[in-house]
Amino acid sequence: MATAVGTNVLYDYLCKKFQKRHFLRMRIDIITVLPRMLDGFLDCSIVARAQKKGLVEIYVHDLRDYTTDKHRRVDDYPFGGFAGMVMQCQPIDDCIAALKAERQYDEVIFTTPDGEQFSQPMANELSMKKNIIILCGHYKGIDYRIREHLITKEISVGDYVLTGGELPAAVMTDAIVRLIPGVLSDEQSALSDSFQDNLLAAPVYTRPANYKGWMVPEVLLSGHDAKIKEWELSQSLERTRRLRPDLLKGTEFEK
Repeated sequence: MATAVGTNVLYDYLCKKFQKRHFLRMRIDIITVLPRMLDGFLDCSIVARAQKKGLVEIYVHDLRDYTTDKHRRVDDYPFGGFAGMVMQCQPIDDCIAALKAERQYDEVIFTTPDGEQFSQPMANELSMKKNIIILCGHYKGIDYRIREHLITKEISVGDYVLTGGELPAAVMTDAIVRLIPGVLSDEQSALSDSFQDNLLAAPVYTRPANYKGWMVPEVLLSGHDAKIKEWELSQSLERTRRLRPDLLKGTEFEK
């Protein structure tokens, strides 16, 4: 009978996570020129509950508080006559230096459209870190010297351009925080999400079993765990082949 793809991988990941993080509180520092954009996000749902439980600390830093410019400017025109405005080295350098003076950081992340594509495996990995900084890009970007000397990881949430990096920072924070042990009431729920093991999740249903003649698959009402698991895997594979065949490349299910 077929078994879930990479079950051992997920088990090993969960074990390592508890070993590394069980007694540690994660800290995420977000640097932005638009701190108010993140207020509502941080005060709602799972991210807010994780903070109230003391499982994660999230701090938002206004980059303008670190500039030496009397008008609180953090950007300037680019050399070479290119279009747009560029975030300057000084305020970013001073902000990161101030944070590093208080603690060590595992990653200093820059949100940028030309970064590495954010993914579930990356969220898994970052959720095991203790302290991370997320620098939100803005305007035309940041002075490249910051990327060369201070940034350890550059991440994109898609092949498109946003006004700033605040939304990508929120996306990454949510994806990371929900994986921290104790945040979700059911740890297994996060491990059965889409993209864990490169598969899309199987369809889910709830009561009533019959709504307007729309029926829940009979197998889900059978109480037969083995058959339900087999159905779950077959549905995950069917949906992945149909919607995201690229995820199966290099796996035993690639056709």
